[in-house]
Amino acid sequence: MAEFNPEKITFKVQRYNPENGGAPHLEKFTVPFNKGMTVLDGLLYIKENIDSTLSFRASCRMGICGSCGMLVNNYPHLACHTQIEEFHSDKLTVRPLPNLSIIKDLVVDLTPMFSSHKQIKPYLIRGEAGMEDPNAEFAQSPQELNTFLQFAYCIKCGICLAACPTSASDRLFLGPQAMAQCYRYCADSRDQGQKERLPLVDTDHGVWRCHLAGACSEACPKGLDPALAIQLLKRQLAAEALGLGKRRPPSPVVPPIKESKPKVPYPDFTVKKEK
Repeated sequence: MAEFNPEKITFKVQRYNPENGGAPHLEKFTVPFNKGMTVLDGLLYIKENIDSTLSFRASCRMGICGSCGMLVNNYPHLACHTQIEEFHSDKLTVRPLPNLSIIKDLVVDLTPMFSSHKQIKPYLIRGEAGMEDPNAEFAQSPQELNTFLQFAYCIKCGICLAACPTSASDRLFLGPQAMAQCYRYCADSRDQGQKERLPLVDTDHGVWRCHLAGACSEACPKGLDPALAIQLLKRQLAAEALGLGKRRPPSPVVPPIKESKPKVPYPDFTVKKEK
């Protein structure tokens, strides 16, 4: 394949300002291309050199914060994590994430996603006292950690929600992000909150509404598999209904260290001596 190295890239960016009225529309911008340039780099060039009113979210520029999710050439991406040359085209169409209300231009309202995330209680729930002011850690083996570790890497970018066809047709659907996090905490050996969380997803707008299209897993920029988490929640609910669910004992508290090794003294050349 020939090397992709055009002089300029044409951006078609969706514009929409509810304060001014009117319908969303596409606006063209021409941006000089540099090797290694990301979609976010192009948008920043537009904002800094062509039109300062263009609105979009961005923060870390490292694919960690999840702020810059948007639809690029009709597929959801993190703008900072996506190089322009990946598309092998000198024309890019950038729109806001679907299935979410538009605030302005490429900025969408993520309130529904965070509300669903909050609803499933995304924190450890334990029966004993002391959780409000913990002073020790709970034991967990590497094998227990691996049962849910991939889902702990969720950056809450909303891309799985934007890709989900069920979220497009059912506004009450909890969404793949929230249900994957529900499984993440229910599978955590340190947690005892299954009785509180499972009824929240065992509804017509919960796991049973998922048709396993797999679009959420395909689109996830971190390589997570929310569709798998939802199927595992279904299995857990079915096992509970049939009386086959195994009750695991909660992980114990790690006992305090009784003996500690003496501190290694600092080498003389690292210590600033008084004159």
